[in-house]
Amino acid sequence: MTTVHVPASRPTAADLSVWPASTTETARGDLAVGGVPLTEIADRFGTPVYLLDEAEVRERCRTYRDAFPEADILYAAKAFLCRAMAHWIEEEDLGLDVCSAGELELAVTTGFPPDRIVLHGNAKSPRDLDTALRLGVGRIVIDSPSEIARLAAAVGPDGHQKVMVRVVPGVSAGGHAKIRTGTDDQKFGLPIADGHAQHAIARILGQPQLELTGLHCHLGSQITTVKPYLVAVRRVVGLMMRLHEQHGLVLPELDLGGGHGIAHRPGEPALDLTTLASRVRAELADACATAGLPVPRLVIEPGRAIAGPAGVALYHVLAVKHTGRHVFVAVDGGMSDNPRPALYGVRYAPRLVGRRGTAAPVGVTVVGRHCEAGDILASDVELPGDVRPGDLLAVPVAGAYQLAMASGYNLVGRPPLAAVRDGRARLLVRRESLEDIRRRDVGL
Repeated sequence: MTTVHVPASRPTAADLSVWPASTTETARGDLAVGGVPLTEIADRFGTPVYLLDEAEVRERCRTYRDAFPEADILYAAKAFLCRAMAHWIEEEDLGLDVCSAGELELAVTTGFPPDRIVLHGNAKSPRDLDTALRLGVGRIVIDSPSEIARLAAAVGPDGHQKVMVRVVPGVSAGGHAKIRTGTDDQKFGLPIADGHAQHAIARILGQPQLELTGLHCHLGSQITTVKPYLVAVRRVVGLMMRLHEQHGLVLPELDLGGGHGIAHRPGEPALDLTTLASRVRAELADACATAGLPVPRLVIEPGRAIAGPAGVALYHVLAVKHTGRHVFVAVDGGMSDNPRPALYGVRYAPRLVGRRGTAAPVGVTVVGRHCEAGDILASDVELPGDVRPGDLLAVPVAGAYQLAMASGYNLVGRPPLAAVRDGRARLLVRRESLEDIRRRDVGL
């Protein structure tokens, strides 16, 4: 195999800093997560396969509760949701935010208390709203003026529903343009700057069956610095002050969303949760004192920061191809189970597991099996120069926005997901089979 010179700055997969805390290395080059060897997971469930470290999920929930003891912590279900995940989140005393009737129904039928659930969405369907009202969801976040009348009508003149309003504070933050949602030029929320938020709030106050409990904002995803949140606090509290002056309104809740950045590769920055909590708390107290308002109860919505680092994806190598100075390592998954590299350039650090490579590391591009040139799982990464078909690759930080965003492209079927804890593995989500796909195809 021709060696490609690897820049010294390239992170190495041997660094376990982005892996679950339970990860250990065996003498034969295997890794174990939650006490379960990764080769055992691959042998038992096949590949591609996802595993989720239950203890890591729970510990990350507790870290948020410890950092924000005075706040409501809502896990963002869009990152990843299954019945077991909903159960863990409920047991760790977190709430839940959902974006569809499907997420809501799954959580509630699993036993999650509906009054601890918040429904989001820039374009909620009639089914979304009807399901939320039928199940008694705790809050509905109004995202556009057209929702106000629709929701009020669905609630009925004798009904009652607590709502929040998603506002746009005009703060640009996030790891990629496609995941920045705090600016005025995207589809979410109502801008503060042009008065749209105030106008919508005035309309809500005219609907007695809707109880406005607070304001909501979400700046984006993969935010690794505290400053954008502090700017957002100031701007949202400024709006709360104007609402108090105009309507005598004192809102008891302020939801700052999530978007807390995590490292996907060794050496990447991540948001410091302790610093975020202390500085947001101080900024909120100071802003409210200046505005002459009581401090509202904070709501925080982490998703990726809880699920992402707890997950690992496993793939088998199908082919190794040399094209000029490039080495392509093709695996049995790809953009159908992880579209994030293609969507917004997320970079991962795959690692060879199950054996120790005997050749020097080379720079490679790990690609998927799909009929797209953009089906790349990891570019410019190190793998042993003797990587070959049949090898097992493990990709850490795979718990969020991977299986949750999986598609049916090329009809390969979505992968299964197993939970690991205390040396045992159990299946949580089974593999999607060809029979599953055929059953949905009902016409000829």
